Amino acid sequence: MVAVLTSSLGGSHKVNGNRVPTNLLNENGLTDKLKQYWKEGSRVLIISAGPDAFERNDNILYCQTEAFEMSGLKAESFEMCDSRTMQLAENIKSYDVIVLAGGHVPTQNDFFKKIDLKNNLKDFDGLIIAWSAGSMNCAEVVYAQPELEGEAIDPKFQRFIPGLGITKQMIIPHFQNVKTDILDGYRVMEDMAFPDSRGREFVALNDGSFIISENGSETLYGEAYLIKDGTLSQMCRDGESIQLV
Repeated sequence: MVAVLTSSLGGSHKVNGNRVPTNLLNENGLTDKLKQYWKEGSRVLIISAGPDAFERNDNILYCQTEAFEMSGLKAESFEMCDSRTMQLAENIKSYDVIVLAGGHVPTQNDFFKKIDLKNNLKDFDGLIIAWSAGSMNCAEVVYAQPELEGEAIDPKFQRFIPGLGITKQMIIPHFQNVKTDILDGYRVMEDMAFPDSRGREFVALNDGSFIISENGSETLYGEAYLIKDGTLSQMCRDGESIQLV
């Protein structure tokens, strides 16, 4: 199994309030890397982050189907796994590529458990591509950073939850944006992520940066930061890569 874990995959942009297909991102060679692992005529399964958000899921399926084709990644078929089509997850090994969509981390995490994705991915020998929440949920332990109103002040909200175990990294995506976010009156970084990093390490990715996990080795590409024990330091720059594991 090879996993390409991105902050943002690209593939769509808004026009008059509607999302339309565009090329996948190629910052730091992302699309070029995907081509290295891509099997011509792949069968692709996208797994939703919002299993009941049918309109959004249908739009993601349309945009990604077109975006991969536009980016030179030709597929035989694209399918969407959400609450309408949960049975597709039972046949993971019949697909060449599994795409884990972005969205709300705990909601997707619950859906992954419902479809027994971690177990179904055992011995999967294809390519996993993930963005945003999908990348976060690939960790052994997921840092479910509060993102919706009320989550930062909810004492029952679980910030650390079991993940798929595909990567050792606890990922924070879209760092270029979230580093200045405020939620429920708290600074997302200084008041939440930094204290939560005591005794832990988070890898904060800018859009255009990504991690490739292959054969037990993990390599980081592009601008990213390490949040550890309440401190922030730059790990890597655009155009560069470093070995993580």
